[in-house]
This record gives sequence, C-alpha cells and structure tokens, in this order.
Amino acid sequence: MIFTIFKKELIDTLRDRRTLMAMVIIPLVIFPLIMTVFTSISKSYSKDLAEKTLKVGVLEGQDNNEILAFLDTLQTSGKIELIAYEDSNKLKSEIKENTIHFGVIFPEDFNSSLNGNQTGKVKIFHNSTKLGYKEQLEMILEMKTKALEESRLKKLNITKENINPVELEFQDVASDKEKIGKIAGGILPYFFIIFCFIGCMYPAIDLFTGEKERGTIETILTVPVTRVQLLIGKMGVVVCSGLLAATLSLLGLFLTLNMGTVIEDPKLMEVITGILSPKFILTLYLLLIPLTIFFAGIMIPIAVYAKSFKEAQSIITPLNMIVILPAMVGFFPGIELNLTTSFIPVVNIVLSTKEIIAGTINYGYLGIVFLSSLILAGIAIFFSHKQYSKETNVVI
Repeated sequence: MIFTIFKKELIDTLRDRRTLMAMVIIPLVIFPLIMTVFTSISKSYSKDLAEKTLKVGVLEGQDNNEILAFLDTLQTSGKIELIAYEDSNKLKSEIKENTIHFGVIFPEDFNSSLNGNQTGKVKIFHNSTKLGYKEQLEMILEMKTKALEESRLKKLNITKENINPVELEFQDVASDKEKIGKIAGGILPYFFIIFCFIGCMYPAIDLFTGEKERGTIETILTVPVTRVQLLIGKMGVVVCSGLLAATLSLLGLFLTLNMGTVIEDPKLMEVITGILSPKFILTLYLLLIPLTIFFAGIMIPIAVYAKSFKEAQSIITPLNMIVILPAMVGFFPGIELNLTTSFIPVVNIVLSTKEIIAGTINYGYLGIVFLSSLILAGIAIFFSHKQYSKETNVVI
C-alpha cells in the first residue's frame, strides 16, 4: 500500500513544472552553466588585466632616477603610460575618479638614499577598490627592485648568504588530494545540501498543502489507508526528490569538469576525478539520506499546517537561511570534525564530506555523524506524524 501511494504521488510530482525545475533543470543545467560562465569571465578578466596598459601619474620636476627611468622604458612596450602632473592633489583626485591607476611620488632624497646604500622610499597612491591593478604593478616593479638589490650586493662585495643568516625551507607533507579536499570539501557539500533542500521543498508543499487547495485531501482520507502509510508514501517522494536534485547536481558537476573549460591543468583534473570515486559517492549518500529525511521532516509539518501553497512557500523559503549558514561552515578555516561538531546538524555533514574528500576522515566521528543524523531524521518523522494526525491540520 505504501508503495502504491509512493508511485501515485511520484507520478503526480513529476508532472509539476516547478518541481521539475527545482529537481532537474537547476542542478543539471543551470549549476554547470553558472560554473562555466563564472570561470570564463574570471579567465577573461585576468587576461584583459594582464594586457591592460597601466596609467601611472608622476609629478613634474622630480629628479630622474632608476625606477622612473625603468617605467619610462616600459612605455614603448605598452605596459605603462606615464602622465605628468603639476601637483599631488590633482594626481590623487584623478586616481579617485579612475582616470589613472597609480600615482608615484619620489622624495627629494631618493637618489641620495640609493647612492648612499640606504632605502629609497617611494609613495604609490592607488584605489584599492580596483582589484588586480596593485598586484600587476608590484609584479612589474619587482623586476627592477631585484636588479637594484643584486647591483648593490655586487657593489658591496657581499652575497645574499652574507645578509640572510637563516633560511626557512617549508616542505609540504600534505598530498594534492588533501590540499584540494580541504578547499573543494567546503564547496561541494554546500551545493549538495542546498539542492537537497530545494529538491524537497516543492514536492513537500505540493503533496500536502496542494491537496488542500485542490480539494482532494478529504477523498484521500476516506480510503482504507492509515495516516502512517499515507505519510511514509508521500515522504518517500519528498526524500527521493531531494536526493534526485543532489544526484543531478553531482552529475552536472562531473560533466562540467570533463568539459575541460573549468580546470585546464591535467594533473589537478586527475586528482579531482580521483576524489569523485564510487566510495566517496556511496559515503556521501550514506550521509545525505538521513539529512534529506530530516529536511522532509521539518518541511512536511509546515506544509500540513499551511492553508495555501503561497503560505507554505513563504514559511519554508526563509528556512533556506537556517540551512545555508551552517553549510557555509565548510568555508571557514580551523573548524574541524571532532566530538562536538559531529552532533551539530548540517555542520557535521559538511565537515564529514570535507574530511572524506581529503582522505583524512575519522571513522569513529563518521559513525557519530551518521547515528546523530538518523536520530534527527527519526525525530522529524515522529513530529511529521503528530502534525499529520491532527484533524485541524489536514482539513480546511
């Protein structure tokens, strides 16, 4: 009987356009499309910035020096364009107006400081809201400053070893998989959890609140089926919808990565492909199933209580923030899976997935995460049953 209810409700759910949009179109098409567009824009911006001519303002009447002469030589290559200004106030105002990118001012004693083996200080004015330009100029000037440093060392007849008594050599013992896992591990579960939640939302509203609006709830309650059977059959559809959305988001991610436009490094691509192994996917589902049941369990009582689709949607939609905020914990450095975080809903799933991807999972903590998720899922089912059993909630 439960399977009959499940089959009937699943067919009805797959006929709903809003549900199909949340379950199929967004995770399978829009998510990969967003990743591809974002990556393309990022690459295009970086390329344009590297080829862009940096407009540098300098004050008239400044003594000629090696830095200024170096910038002047770069004008022929098109990397730098020097613009002379009579006063610093005009120079600063045009930086704020984005007419020029930088303003370079040399103190009067700049040449004497260099000649006297002292540090010549240069003031460089810039607008920090224009991202990327500062790094571009630093990279250009670093070539000259290193040349001046080597020239000074040769002049003083000393080497770098003479002035560097200690050299710190850091050797990374973490594998590529661990490093990528700690980064990607915070992003992947975030998307899976969000799509799980969205995938559950519309079926939950349609299967419970929608029946009130369509006037079919009374007819269903007259058939010789218990409330528990009805609830389990309907909840099964909600859970499957959430898992389907998560599955399609994983498929969309896999297809996007294999398109070759997001990650061009073959070695990095090999590591990421290795992470998306059958073992990882099975473990991920082991964690997502009770979490999805928990999501369904908190949505169904709201959908049962609401009198209309609009009311249910207005109540459930803000719950996105309650899910998103814990899911963002994966982005924060220093927060690891331990005995405490293993019991925190959503957070424990994110941190567990992060450790699984990195290959550093503690299976004791993983067991706690799974058991705590099962307990929460059981509580959610019990609460849904209590709400669905109330006549005031199921009858308008």
